[in-house]
Amino acid sequence: MTTISILGTGNMGQVLASLAAKGGHSVQQLGSQDGATPVTGDIVVLAVPYSAVGDVIAQRGAQLVGKIVVDISNPLNFETFDSLLVPADSSAAAEIAAALPQSRVLKAFNTNFAATLGSGAVGPLTTTVLIAGDDAEAKTTLAGVVTDAGLVTVDAGSLKRARELEAIGFLQLTLAVNEKVSWTGGVGIVA
Repeated sequence: MTTISILGTGNMGQVLASLAAKGGHSVQQLGSQDGATPVTGDIVVLAVPYSAVGDVIAQRGAQLVGKIVVDISNPLNFETFDSLLVPADSSAAAEIAAALPQSRVLKAFNTNFAATLGSGAVGPLTTTVLIAGDDAEAKTTLAGVVTDAGLVTVDAGSLKRARELEAIGFLQLTLAVNEKVSWTGGVGIVA
C-alpha cells in the first residue's frame, strides 16, 4: 500500500483521492487552509491550479524532499484560453522540478478530465493516464496506484515530454470550453 497526499480539494483532487482509495491506498487530502498539517504521503499530488503551485512550493517545499511529486497542472492562460504560461521549450513540470531538486517530479493526469478519471472510461476506451518523468521507480510506483484503480497507464517518456502533455491538455481544455468535446469525453488512447 502506498500513502498518497493530495494537495487540493477541487474536482481533480477529489477524484484522485477516490481513485487512490479504490485501489486500496491510504489517502491524505489537504486543502489550502491545511497549511499547518504536514504532508505524510510517499506520493504528493499537486492538485492545484498552476497559478497556486508557487505558493504550495514556498509553503511546503521542505516537506516534499525525497517524495514523488506529481504535477497535474495545465499552465493555461485562463483569461484568454489562447496560450500556455510557460516558455515553449519548457513546462510547468520542469519549473516544479527546478524548484524541487530533491523531489522526484512526474507529470500525469493533466490530459484527463475528472469525469473520465472517475468513470474509468473515455467513450468505449478505458481511461489512460500518461506519465512523464526522469525517475523510472517513481513512474512505476505511480503507475501501480493508477492501475490498482482499474485505469491504464502509458509511460510518456522523460520529464521533457511534459511540454507535449501540457500541449495536449491545453488543446483538450480549449476544445471542451468551446463545446467541441464534452467534459465526459476527451482524448483516448489505444495502445
